[in-house]
Amino acid sequence: MRIREGALTHDEEAGFSRPIPRVSHTAVTVPLVHAVSSDAPAGVPTYLSETYTWAYLNPRALAFFDRPWVVSAILFGNYRRLQRALLRELDPGMRVLQAACVYGDFSRNVAKRVGAHGKLDVIDVAGLQVANCKRKLRDFPHACAWVADAAMPRAVLYDAVCCFFLLHELPDGYKRAVIDALLTSVRPGGSVVFIDYHKPHFANPLKFVLHLVFDTLEPYAKTLWHSEIAALASAPEEFTWRKHTFFGGMYQKVVARRRSADDLT
Repeated sequence: MRIREGALTHDEEAGFSRPIPRVSHTAVTVPLVHAVSSDAPAGVPTYLSETYTWAYLNPRALAFFDRPWVVSAILFGNYRRLQRALLRELDPGMRVLQAACVYGDFSRNVAKRVGAHGKLDVIDVAGLQVANCKRKLRDFPHACAWVADAAMPRAVLYDAVCCFFLLHELPDGYKRAVIDALLTSVRPGGSVVFIDYHKPHFANPLKFVLHLVFDTLEPYAKTLWHSEIAALASAPEEFTWRKHTFFGGMYQKVVARRRSADDLT
């Protein structure tokens, strides 16, 4: 994908299998800010290939996990509830960016929510995930997906940005870079909606299960137990923040609305 003078051109023939190009002064492209390992698929960050190959880079895993009921089981039955909480922040006709592909029918439902007069762009660093997302969105001409890094600022501004269970999978430095890039990708008055894990209430019996899962499979997730998403942003004062927690504090929805000129009058 290249962006020249604001126009988007997708390299369909490449199949998203070529290395991601670098940035130049004449064309804004989509480089990765995190190191790439030599034995990983082209353009895949090291943290992803080393930690999440089993979940996102294996075609057999994709075939298993890409089912709404599986996602719901992983989220202790909260997939639909959390998805609805995010969709309520979107309106028909919006131009929306989705940071990272999501297993299940999430992208299709976002595309339905914004409608034919809206626009949905989905980005992900894994070509396998992008190809699968493109397949799921084939009935929605107003939606598209391509390989890109969420840590890179976009060349266009969106009405809203969705970040559904991505932050907990990112190393801390990368997490901060992604948060900042997404926040700067919305227009004044627009919002970034984060849905992710949160530290459970002390009496939530499932916190011990989640603790074990994080220690075993999700080494970067506990940052969200100890830090507010707003505190990880470089310029939180440029946004208004609101947070709501679900399921005994285990999950959170954080909405960062970019301040506009009207907010200052």
